[in-house]
Amino acid sequence: MIVNIKTYFVAGSQNCERPLTEVLEEALQAGITMFQYREKGRGAKTGEAYEALAIECQALCRQYNVPFIVNDDVELALALQADGIHVGQDDAKIDSFRTQAAGKIVGVSVHSEEEMTYAVEHGADYVGVGPVYTTYSKENAPDACGPDFIATLRQAYPHFPIVAIGGITPQNVTPVWQAGATGIAVVSAISKSQTIDMVVRALQ
Repeated sequence: MIVNIKTYFVAGSQNCERPLTEVLEEALQAGITMFQYREKGRGAKTGEAYEALAIECQALCRQYNVPFIVNDDVELALALQADGIHVGQDDAKIDSFRTQAAGKIVGVSVHSEEEMTYAVEHGADYVGVGPVYTTYSKENAPDACGPDFIATLRQAYPHFPIVAIGGITPQNVTPVWQAGATGIAVVSAISKSQTIDMVVRALQ
């Protein structure tokens, strides 16, 4: 499936200093091209509140015709008929989602060349590669790989969709584009911003 992953916002309520729906709507108005609901970590919603927030976010994405992706939760993604799912190196989840939701988007996190090969061979539509820079949005994140790793993967896979994520800001995004990223994914650069429209434009 061909998807526009150029400006990809990833967030849950735990990443925001104001309501996630408020932040998301501003990001949608500013021109993000994809949104991933990642409600996990300290302070994240659970149970009915988790599902209710997902439904609200999905409704906003539909208004702006932007794909709504669920992080790591096959059951929720299927229940909401989300546009796709993003998972780690988990072939059971990839295969389960593919079997039950043909034609939907599947993204896979990648931290090495071996994992890139795995994702491609298991039918991923895109990979999320990072953290490119040091990040504080994800607990226990691996060490930063730098834009050079994006360039290495791009050389190995000239046409495969690669989304760079991790510590990316308007100030350090240029080397990531130059390395060959297809898209840029951010969490706090948007979720903590009071000038989301300016940030989204600067990332593009």
